[in-house]
Amino acid sequence: MARKTAVLGFSVSPALAKEYEQIAEREGTTKSDLFRRMVNTYKAEREEQEFFALQRKMARRTRQTGVLTEEDVERIIFEDR
Repeated sequence: MARKTAVLGFSVSPALAKEYEQIAEREGTTKSDLFRRMVNTYKAEREEQEFFALQRKMARRTRQTGVLTEEDVERIIFEDR
């Protein structure tokens, strides 16, 4: 039967390891679950940052083309339909 988990190994300072263990204990969770939650939080934060970066880029582009309101967007979308 294939293993459903993978064991990771990495090094951190003793102070960070202790803090990590204390956080897991305080949260009432395992270190593995805390790590999974941390990775999911990191991924969500990155996705949000990418979304805002794209939003800023597209806002600049739309201003250059004269699209300033939602009505402008709707007008452009429905022009060719």
